[in-house]
Amino acid sequence: MFIVYFVSVTTVGTIATDWANEGVFGDGWHLFGIGSSAYEKSVGDFENGLITEEPDPANFGVWVPGVPVSLGNLLEAVNCADWLKGLILDGIVAGVGAVLGFVPQMFILFIFLAFLEACGYMARIAFIMDRIFRRFGLSGKSFIPILIGTGCGVPGIMASRTIENDRDRKMTIMTTTFIPCSAKLPIIALIAGALFGGTWWVAPSAYFIGIAAIISSGVILKKTKIFAGDVAPFVMELPAYHWPTVINILRSMWERGWSFIKKAGTIILLATIIVWFASNFGWAEGGFGMVDMNESILAVLGGIIAPLFAPLGWGNWQATVAAITGLIAKENVVGTFGILYNEEGAEIWSTLAKSFTTLAAYSFLVFNLLCAPCAAAMGAINREMNNRKWFWAAIGYQCGLAYIVSLCIYQFGMMFSGHFGFGTVVAFLITAGFLFMLFRPAVRRI
Repeated sequence: MFIVYFVSVTTVGTIATDWANEGVFGDGWHLFGIGSSAYEKSVGDFENGLITEEPDPANFGVWVPGVPVSLGNLLEAVNCADWLKGLILDGIVAGVGAVLGFVPQMFILFIFLAFLEACGYMARIAFIMDRIFRRFGLSGKSFIPILIGTGCGVPGIMASRTIENDRDRKMTIMTTTFIPCSAKLPIIALIAGALFGGTWWVAPSAYFIGIAAIISSGVILKKTKIFAGDVAPFVMELPAYHWPTVINILRSMWERGWSFIKKAGTIILLATIIVWFASNFGWAEGGFGMVDMNESILAVLGGIIAPLFAPLGWGNWQATVAAITGLIAKENVVGTFGILYNEEGAEIWSTLAKSFTTLAAYSFLVFNLLCAPCAAAMGAINREMNNRKWFWAAIGYQCGLAYIVSLCIYQFGMMFSGHFGFGTVVAFLITAGFLFMLFRPAVRRI
């Protein structure tokens, strides 16, 4: 999985995503790279003062304008109303385009997962992990929903039906979404690229943080009266190792990728329209209408909630709103930043880098990885739990764990930077309580 995330996000995936963000959803790109070298050389000459006029990429090779540029020219040609132009370019294109820019990384991740599933590797990992998981109060069968959850949390949660023991099944449902799903990959890639310069360890660390959260939760929850008891036995058939067919791998990759694209065209599209409206309209001068973004409905509502996240290092209303819209669909986090910062393509990266410190950005990343999943996954949790109290207990546990882990990351990071305050004391108390829960004797179930 380290190799999967390293290749998908940091190396091959970065090249493909840069093309999508800077080209398709940015200013444009040189077809087949024709003229790119000459243009980059000319840019270097301009920066070094060898030429006085900034080079135009359209003058080199075959230049293909990006979606925002082409659509903007079309709207100008038909004399489109300013508000409608803003909705299309600053709302739909900036929001949905920011999400679709990560589709190449998605397909690379999906083709890896499809290969691992088809060759018989996943079943063996589940069997091997049973020995490890039992030490932490989890069943080896829990690993199957977790692995499926790397693609999408909804089928991962539904896969928990294979676990006969009710306590183990409920615990698996509560912890499966800690693993980064494909919808969280754009958040990981955005933070890794914008704040960490594509550093190799950021994306894989997201996966291992999810695993750590699952194991820690298993240990802690199994020591409570509700979940106490022996883990159910694990029996499964191991298929023979075999080379999967190319067609099956490509079909699996396409089905998962197309599902992601459809979500961008439905749920995320609707969410970006709502975010654009709420971020551009508000009450000013005794009436309701278009206002500056800092005076909008979204800014007012986000400003009310933002102080709650200040101890986590990102107490501004933009980050708060982005995290909340992620409860609809995790991809919305990236789409919301695209709208709020009014940027297209790769330009959002530099703008985002000015709004976060690296420590705050990692805290933001961890919070969005561990907090309650998207609305579809929450619906799956509600169906599988079949009990409203259990549902709210699961959502509350996920959000609470995400908050305290992000708080500890930021506060301890600030402490090592020479800043010690009330938040640091709280982080020490939380850590002490967490360690007590982790290492205390187990409760015997009568």
